[in-house]
Amino acid sequence: MLKPRDLIAGLSPYHSPIVSRAGLSLDLNESMAGCSPRVLARLRSLSAADLSLYPQREIGERLIANFLRLAPEQVLLTNGIDEALSLLFSTYLGPGDELLFADPTFVMYPMLGEALGAQVVRVQSSEDLTLPVADLLTRISPRTRVIVIANPNNPTGLAASRADLLKIAKAAPDAAVLIDEAYFEFCGGALTCRTVLPDLARHPNLFVARTFSKAYGLAGLRLGVLASAPEQIGYMRRFGLPFNVNAAALAGLEEALADQAFVRDHVAQVKQGRERLAHLFDELGLHFWPSQTNFVLVRVGEPAKTFVESMQRRGVLVRDFSSNPGCDGCVRITVGTPKQMDGVLQAIREAIAATRESHGDNG
Repeated sequence: MLKPRDLIAGLSPYHSPIVSRAGLSLDLNESMAGCSPRVLARLRSLSAADLSLYPQREIGERLIANFLRLAPEQVLLTNGIDEALSLLFSTYLGPGDELLFADPTFVMYPMLGEALGAQVVRVQSSEDLTLPVADLLTRISPRTRVIVIANPNNPTGLAASRADLLKIAKAAPDAAVLIDEAYFEFCGGALTCRTVLPDLARHPNLFVARTFSKAYGLAGLRLGVLASAPEQIGYMRRFGLPFNVNAAALAGLEEALADQAFVRDHVAQVKQGRERLAHLFDELGLHFWPSQTNFVLVRVGEPAKTFVESMQRRGVLVRDFSSNPGCDGCVRITVGTPKQMDGVLQAIREAIAATRESHGDNG
């Protein structure tokens, strides 16, 4: 009887967080503003010939390299950040190697590491959920081959300083250090929020991932970016799929990059929405983390499931993160458009009141 590798057979299956699309989807950090109208116009102009030919990823890589002020040899376009993670992990991780990261963070990191037979080394963040830099440094060993840090982090929304990130990269010269900047566009202006893209030349073991799923509103097209030293990107080109990025995504890329006014307006609206959530949580006496992303993590208390269900009955989908390390009683709420947020804030008030009443808490 045909059987898979033991490592694969022993993995816990990934379960999509999409349970239902009935309601306002504030559970997956998607853009509620959609994408640039210029992207839509370009997609509508695609011809049969555009879709019948294999896509030319290299054209898109030149575009994004120019935008990021990098050489095309430093950039690899991928099918979302998920593929970037898979390529990087497969290139540098093998059985017995160590994958190092801090909890809580993006769920795909340990899943991919375990599938490759790597030893997953988790470092628990402190109570405030900031990046435990000192603890990470102490866990680096000769077996450490990949260190991955989401900055800003998901699900906390917190950002680490560029100095701390470079300290980790310098301390592990034999490990690939990936800084996942999926939410970078939302943290402009924060002192801690600085990209490490300019540091790639000085740190050949450093990698940066970006995505068009969040600030650009293109999650459905699956378009990600992996940047590093030309030699490291070259290794991944050796076995990466040649036509991994589809023609529609490549067609929309140029217009998405060109319409930075759309991105700036969307980011500004998200920041205003974050502030509205923060003011409400302060008013309700709820602990939350100061976010540099398009979502906010808030502790609603136990059981968080009750609050999530109450929000769903009011037509708003939010994400329960209470099972994540250090996130007991926590829920992650994506920021909607200004018009949507009026109803979201009211739904939160009602759901908190209902949750407290059902559990006998009047405080």
